[in-house]
Amino acid sequence: MKVNVHAVNFNVDGKLVAFIQARLDKLEKYYDKVVSSDVFLKVEKTSDKENKIVEIKIHVPGDEFIVKKQCKTFEEGVELSSEALERLLLKRKEKIRTHI
Repeated sequence: MKVNVHAVNFNVDGKLVAFIQARLDKLEKYYDKVVSSDVFLKVEKTSDKENKIVEIKIHVPGDEFIVKKQCKTFEEGVELSSEALERLLLKRKEKIRTHI
């Protein structure tokens, strides 16, 4: 799957990009028709410790899913977002399976 990582107002580390790619590749085992995904990483300027925002947009034929999480680290945000996307993709797969 093609993963586009967009870092807003900062430079992203290569290890983080590799982590995101590996984590999102695991989504293909839940739903194999994923076309591509866009990952937006933002740092909010607040005194709050949970100031890292991860937004993942997954493109599947005929639809797209968007999940947004705010956490202390980008890794944690990617992990929580991908878990939410797993549930969404499984739901979609079940829905399609019942219509066939």
